[in-house]
Amino acid sequence: MFTTLAQATQQAAQAAPAADATPKNNNLFDIVTGLFSRVDMLAHPQDMLPKLEAMGIVWAVVFLTAGLLCMFNGYKYYKLIVTFLAVLIGLFAGYAVGQRLDAGGTTASHAPYIVGGCCAALLAVLCFPLMKYAVAVLGGLIGAFIGANLWSAIALQAHKGEVTQIAELYWIGALIGLILIGMLAFVLFKLSVELFTSVSGSTLAVIGGVALLMEVPGWRGSVSDSIGAHAVIIPMLVLVPALIGLISQESRTDVEPAEA
Repeated sequence: MFTTLAQATQQAAQAAPAADATPKNNNLFDIVTGLFSRVDMLAHPQDMLPKLEAMGIVWAVVFLTAGLLCMFNGYKYYKLIVTFLAVLIGLFAGYAVGQRLDAGGTTASHAPYIVGGCCAALLAVLCFPLMKYAVAVLGGLIGAFIGANLWSAIALQAHKGEVTQIAELYWIGALIGLILIGMLAFVLFKLSVELFTSVSGSTLAVIGGVALLMEVPGWRGSVSDSIGAHAVIIPMLVLVPALIGLISQESRTDVEPAEA
């Protein structure tokens, strides 16, 4: 009995360092699908920050650069940006669907990547003949994103961060934003394009910027504490640059869309 106990203790001691040494998940697909697993992600910084910390400096710079370009030049290159966003949505949504389909497997497979690639290619091809409808769909998705995050952030802040029944009804805000901004594309096309490119660009830039700040060891703790303290911090960080980008695009009335 004592021999068995000693062996079990030794195995546990060997397993503990191995578990601690397990590297964090740096798969971009898992990070992005984890970030956007809920539509009101910005109002839940405690869920976002670990994923941003795992992103890495290279992808943080890519997100920051792509977000700034999208935020300030969205209307000029809107056909390219719509196609790019459609590809990203198809890629990551398809990957998430592929993971669910592959969940019962005993070994890792490439099914999620195959499903993601197929969805991305399909949406990219559909964007060109249906560009106006693609703008309406993306506008509606951004509207749902805005509505859900504002609803959830205000509800959480009003109740000092406690998750209440009102905060869990964020889908009402998402539905309102989906309808309002989705319909805007058929009435005010230019404003709709500027709005969804500004918000999506600002979101990408904030994700990249925060992830980049958390790569600095001396700043990681203070950044995490400051951003995670209130539910409205990240929504405000996204809203203010988005408004700046929207005003910047709207003020340049001489800018015409570039041909794809």
